Amino acid sequence: MEILLQLVFSGIALGMIYAVVAFGYQLTFATSGTLNFGQGEALMLGAMVGLSLVGNVHGGPYMNYWLMIPVVLVFGALQGMLVEWIGVRPAIKIKSEFGWIMSTIALAIIFKNIAENIWGKDDVPFPSPLSAAPFQVFGANVQPMQIVVVIGALAIMAAVEIFNRKSIYGKAVVATSNDRDAAGLMGINTRMVITFSYALSSAAAAFAGVLIAPLVPTGVTIGSALGLKAFAVAIIGGLTSGVGAIVGGLILGIAEKLTGFYLSTGYQEVPGLLLLLLVLAFKPAGLFGKAAIKKV
Repeated sequence: MEILLQLVFSGIALGMIYAVVAFGYQLTFATSGTLNFGQGEALMLGAMVGLSLVGNVHGGPYMNYWLMIPVVLVFGALQGMLVEWIGVRPAIKIKSEFGWIMSTIALAIIFKNIAENIWGKDDVPFPSPLSAAPFQVFGANVQPMQIVVVIGALAIMAAVEIFNRKSIYGKAVVATSNDRDAAGLMGINTRMVITFSYALSSAAAAFAGVLIAPLVPTGVTIGSALGLKAFAVAIIGGLTSGVGAIVGGLILGIAEKLTGFYLSTGYQEVPGLLLLLLVLAFKPAGLFGKAAIKKV
């Protein structure tokens, strides 16, 4: 039972990382109907920039972990704005239905190549701000950083929701999400709203990167698998539901940990992919998503 609980706690921490990145997919899809397929690289860049600030690389450390987080958030936001400006805006302008897909994938490859030249291809340990000594929860060993991951992931998603509900600009984001054309007619600068959604999306991914980095070896490949799995989580939960991102992330994270331990690490990704196939077959809008109705 203790081992089972330990696996569940580890799966929850991993699942919340998936949820944050999936939440980023939802932000851009809501405002523009597009997705940044370089979300995994945004996570990786956040982790590597954070490593440069707090680790023994490039002459560091320059600051502690907690002061590094706002810097990484700003960096992630700027990187997201760059992606929207170069890869997404031209496709939206000419109403290219699939141009943004190849553009964001191309930018992801470019970012990864740049990262390889700056930080190299080898994984390195990321210094943890907390003790690595686990503590007991119902007999299971839980690392303090796993608790930080869960709290941090919930906090950033809650902050975005509060911003959307309470601030003027947040309401503009919601209006653009509901009907972009109508929002534009009401005087809302929808182009800036879309740029903002990309900035927020990449900032969330970069934040997820510095959350997960102390728990896993950190390198330029850290984002590829996480970004792809987060996309699966977004589809499973529904691209229109924040709750769906959390539930989908928890399902996938726990399923991977249990499968990897009780069956084999070679099969740990199978349950999530099977669930994805089932959802696409029987509920394409996702477990918590709403099917879009188009009038013709």
